[in-house]
Amino acid sequence: MTGSAESAKRRSGRLAALLIDVSAQAISASGGHAAGVYLRSRTPGLLRLAVLEGLPGPLFRPWWRVHADRPFPVADSFRLGVEVALPNATETMRRYPQFAAALPFQFGSLSVPVAGASQVFGVLTVLRPSTTDATELMPVRERLGQLAGELGAALEKLDGQVPDTVAWDGGPLCVRPPATRRPSGHVGRFSWRPETGEVTADAWLNGVLGVPPEGEPVTVESFAAAVAPADAERVLAVLREAAGGRSPALPLYVRAPHGAPRLVEVWGPHTDARGSAAPPAVRGVVLDPGPDSVADAAADLLPDGVLCLDRLGHVVYANPHAARLLRRPRTDLLGRTLWEGVPWLNQPTLEDHLRGALLSPDPVHFHVRRPSGQGRERPPHPFSGDWLALSVYPGADFLTCTVRLGHRVADAPGPSEAQAAPQPPGTGSLSPLYRPIILAIALTEAVTARQVSAVVMRELLPAFGGNRLAIYLLQERHLYLAWETGFPKGFLAPFEGVGMDERLPGVETLTSGRPLFFESMGQLADAYPGIALDAEEGSRAFLPLIASGRPVGSCILGFDRPRGFSNEERTVLTALAGLIAHAMEKAQRYESEAALARGLQQALLPRRLSQHPLMETTGRYLPGTQGMEVGGDWYDVVAAGDGMALVIGDVQGHGVQAAATMGQLRSAVRAFALGDRPPDEVMSGTNHLLIDLDAGLFASCCYIRLDPATGLAHAAVAGHPRPLLRGPDGRTQVLDLPGGVVLGVDPQARYPVTNLRVEPGAVLALYTDGLVERPGVDIDVGISALRVALARAGAPGGRPGGRSLSSMADRLTASARHTADRPDDIALLLATRRSRPLRPM
Repeated sequence: MTGSAESAKRRSGRLAALLIDVSAQAISASGGHAAGVYLRSRTPGLLRLAVLEGLPGPLFRPWWRVHADRPFPVADSFRLGVEVALPNATETMRRYPQFAAALPFQFGSLSVPVAGASQVFGVLTVLRPSTTDATELMPVRERLGQLAGELGAALEKLDGQVPDTVAWDGGPLCVRPPATRRPSGHVGRFSWRPETGEVTADAWLNGVLGVPPEGEPVTVESFAAAVAPADAERVLAVLREAAGGRSPALPLYVRAPHGAPRLVEVWGPHTDARGSAAPPAVRGVVLDPGPDSVADAAADLLPDGVLCLDRLGHVVYANPHAARLLRRPRTDLLGRTLWEGVPWLNQPTLEDHLRGALLSPDPVHFHVRRPSGQGRERPPHPFSGDWLALSVYPGADFLTCTVRLGHRVADAPGPSEAQAAPQPPGTGSLSPLYRPIILAIALTEAVTARQVSAVVMRELLPAFGGNRLAIYLLQERHLYLAWETGFPKGFLAPFEGVGMDERLPGVETLTSGRPLFFESMGQLADAYPGIALDAEEGSRAFLPLIASGRPVGSCILGFDRPRGFSNEERTVLTALAGLIAHAMEKAQRYESEAALARGLQQALLPRRLSQHPLMETTGRYLPGTQGMEVGGDWYDVVAAGDGMALVIGDVQGHGVQAAATMGQLRSAVRAFALGDRPPDEVMSGTNHLLIDLDAGLFASCCYIRLDPATGLAHAAVAGHPRPLLRGPDGRTQVLDLPGGVVLGVDPQARYPVTNLRVEPGAVLALYTDGLVERPGVDIDVGISALRVALARAGAPGGRPGGRSLSSMADRLTASARHTADRPDDIALLLATRRSRPLRPM
């Protein structure tokens, strides 16, 4: 191994050790079920679960990767850099319905960003028992914040040594949590120094090794052969991997010489939170349950089957009746996960209930169908398949499961359980069944064709292991590409605008209304001779997008390897196609309505601002992008007597009605200003107008009447963010203006007037909340950021080297302009006084 490879291996081991250590501390500090760390990956915008401690990784595969722009707690914590505390399932459902629908269990969660001085590396997340009183989480939140801070500092140090070290692109390390108790039996501890190859052990383990209690060290090969003769190579491999840090603290189940199960746990060289390494000794324990305890012997006599599972799903105890009911020898159950030991239990029903038992405090009860003819035993009843009633009781360290025949009428399963079919071993049985729920919720938030396509790419492709997606929409009996990913560049260009009479699978799936599945590229070529293929190997699914009986388009899924499509997968994909079609139909309708609203709004916004020789003004408007409906933000500058009126407002709501109401209010304010009415009368008059319109909407507004000659200004505010004033010296402040309630609510409302002075060269900044408000962040934080940005924007024209007012406006809205998803529209109005009129050119 080269020096650079060895160095990279050590860094990887140190990173894993840091993440495992902080996860264990987080579980202990929070009394949690589980903890983990998400890290940024080398794929932009994608977070990957690096460590999962306390839960079986295969049962939580859909959450191994999270996009940073998703409405999930981990994503918000990473993207916004804030702590997300969800004390219970009710609060989770209110704030994150997609997350709650995917894991509908009674638990709480905390997500804390892991950040260094200059960058965010990931998120520390904990799943814990739910609580109704959020104040109970305060000490936990403080401790998790400390742990995340310490981890962030250590990761920054590690990343500083070799840039881009702190990134994760594989699956998670799944680790057993620190146990509060161990199963009965013997536990021996050992230590191995790779540089000498010698193992030292405690007295009990020395007895296992066949040396005196205080004996000399033995070779690592002798150690492995004595602990597990049949699995010696596996033990040696884990020890060597642990020495390099690649597999620390992972449980390894092996067989003792007499055939009983043994558990070996190994830790690599210890690394503390500061990143310094202790003497490089690999440490570990050997757990030997030994003879059955009295409790185990009693459980062996019970008429019901009894199983005990650790928090990673491994069977650590099974009584004889459980083995008979599951039709598996006890030796095949012990030391394996339940779904590995009993392959026909690898089905979504079991997975879902196990997740519930792992995350919730209450026991779960359910039924599974036991196929006939499994193994050498035959069913005890004359019918070909019978039902087993299972109950799973959660515990801090273990799950206890009872198994019995479900032959009574009271035990009859419901229709949904009766339809659950076992899955072949190794298949991802969870994701496809959950995707219709998750995709449906995600699609409710997508209102453009592009957003719908992006949701499909994020939710549907990973669920089925696909790597290609194309969505075509129907327009005037031709199909046009709306979205593609994964296809070779330019491959889909010849199919753009194909007619509905073409013999192509993307066309025929829509004209026939039937999905088309091709398990290999050869099948596709045989069905459509001469069709261009984008790959020699793989499989394809063509899905019709039909909403309310009307054709919308077609969807193509591509897989890079040949694969079959089970009846269940075909059913789920067909259902997903219907959801996509309805979302696309809604998006097209919204786009049509938005075009009308945008046209109306653009017509109502001022084409030019009133001018004055001693004043310069400029305005900016940015529509929201997350929804297709247009908001009601506006600004204006109006000549008012011998002064100028600066006005900005925001009508609550979106769409055509908001835009129309905005136009009426703007006209009313302009009329009052032209009549040189005082600011309080302007506000009161506009308030009465909005109430009389009975539009069911309210509006915020800020109105400032400024005398350009003297700089004296009079301001009134109705529920609007306070303007900023940047002095000639660059100092910036939020104007402390008393205000009244928003317009359109109280006919008796009063709007006090505040007098202030604007010096030559000073800049007034009026804005709407879309510029300063972010989900999950206090608006004061956004206002403070805008204040800093205004201070740094430079003086407007008129001072040597100063910036023009227009360039200042561009700088203040630059971040918003480059944000793909703006949840609200934005208006900004800047004004400055000149010390003398500009000379004509």
